[in-house]
Amino acid sequence: MGFRLLACLFNLPVAVIYGSLSLFISILHNVFLLYYVDTFVSVYKIDKLSFWIGETVFLIWNSLNDPLFGWLSDRAFLSTQQSGVEISNPEVILKRLKALSQNGPLFAISFLAFWIAWAHPGLQFLICLCLYDSFLTMVDLNQNALLADLAVSAKDRTGLNFYSSLFSAIGSLSVFMSYAVWNKEDFFSFRIFCVVLAFCSAIGFTVATWLLRQRFQTEGRVKWDENAALKELYVDHPSGHQEKRITLAEYLKQLSKHHNFLWFVSMNLIQVFHCHFNSNFFPLFLEHLLSDRISLSMGSFLLGVSYVAPHLNNLYFLSLCRRWGVYAVVRGLFFLKLLLSVIMLLAGPDSVYLLCFFIASNRVFTEGTCKLLNLVVTDLVDEDLVLNRRQQAASALLFGMVALVTKPGQTFAPLIGTWLLCSYTGYDIFQRHPLSNTVSAQPKLAANAAWEPTLRQGCFYLLVFVPITCALLQLLSWSQFTLHGRRLQTVKSQRQTFTEIHSQEIKTI
Repeated sequence: MGFRLLACLFNLPVAVIYGSLSLFISILHNVFLLYYVDTFVSVYKIDKLSFWIGETVFLIWNSLNDPLFGWLSDRAFLSTQQSGVEISNPEVILKRLKALSQNGPLFAISFLAFWIAWAHPGLQFLICLCLYDSFLTMVDLNQNALLADLAVSAKDRTGLNFYSSLFSAIGSLSVFMSYAVWNKEDFFSFRIFCVVLAFCSAIGFTVATWLLRQRFQTEGRVKWDENAALKELYVDHPSGHQEKRITLAEYLKQLSKHHNFLWFVSMNLIQVFHCHFNSNFFPLFLEHLLSDRISLSMGSFLLGVSYVAPHLNNLYFLSLCRRWGVYAVVRGLFFLKLLLSVIMLLAGPDSVYLLCFFIASNRVFTEGTCKLLNLVVTDLVDEDLVLNRRQQAASALLFGMVALVTKPGQTFAPLIGTWLLCSYTGYDIFQRHPLSNTVSAQPKLAANAAWEPTLRQGCFYLLVFVPITCALLQLLSWSQFTLHGRRLQTVKSQRQTFTEIHSQEIKTI
């Protein structure tokens, strides 16, 4: 029985094993996003100053660690030659898998640090957030980099992304299971649940990376032996030369001339802003636009759909990408976002069923677009390699640079959203009962009754005008992006032939 199971694991396709990495991330990360604030505020009783200090430090570190870890991971790949011997693709993949095998279990352990009080709440909050985000960043960067390193063709990459989305959807079920054990008064059951999740994640990372390493170990060892022999021949050759490694300043200068990269991060910054705007204000929209018109179970259903549906919907989007290309699908989603928002604006806030559909679909389609954009980054990795004639694609570094530019959208979303809501309605989201200091209950109820229609109208305008504005700006940026169609095919063919030509030149010497 054991041998049969082992044989089945060895026969799994690479795409399935790669996709399973998303399962081991999502089962932890969804629970983290849902409960970490409530745990520290309601269970550990963190004070407001410590909370905001921790969040501020976290936001800074969250933006900086992506390019930092990407640079540390990929700086050796930036020069076009190094001792005349190229770094082979199996070696790069093995390096990524080694990083995942080390950081995956550490990511699971850092997840556990949230749910046991072991220090002053303010200090624990700061340390836990930074540690967790560091290991999550290392895991995310290397997993995303593998998407570019394991495959070059659009068909193969969409296949990898398909399984990644499928396993992410399965991982989202941990959110539903967590409801059964979440209890702020009795935290023991939830802690046991988190330990089980972390154990499964750590074992999963270990097994999945081991299986992938077995696939590429033999190929990498053969290539290493070949390169070792070539290196001896090359060093003795009088025309041999060694290029210096590119500095960070030189790399940033190269990126500043990469026009498709600049247009992409401009569009993606808006996309990240819109994704987090929907996440931040989803409960607010449900409360003030639908709470008195739909049942509690319907509200819970809409909330659950918003977590799971983006992953399932992405499976359909990926099938469209295989047929029409990522560029056309993303552009179509921008037009769809604009169209639905205009229809909702014309229909008004009293169309309950249309409002339910719009609130859910707005989040589902926006999150789905975010998940497709990793495929665009892998294409930018190819173009970066071809434009700068690198010896190997700097996948993790480019993903890190994209995150550096776009992650501020996470911070802008709640800030701009609350400012717009407050400026239009006078409603402060941090003061849920602004009239609570009044002595008489009757004036307070009358004031709230008069204030609620204005707040409802403000929430509705925020709901429709933000996606309209985002869609228009994104269509403008996306129209300037040229890495699609014939241009994309040329870049991919050049990447495939560039390494072969470079290898033949070394062998000739």
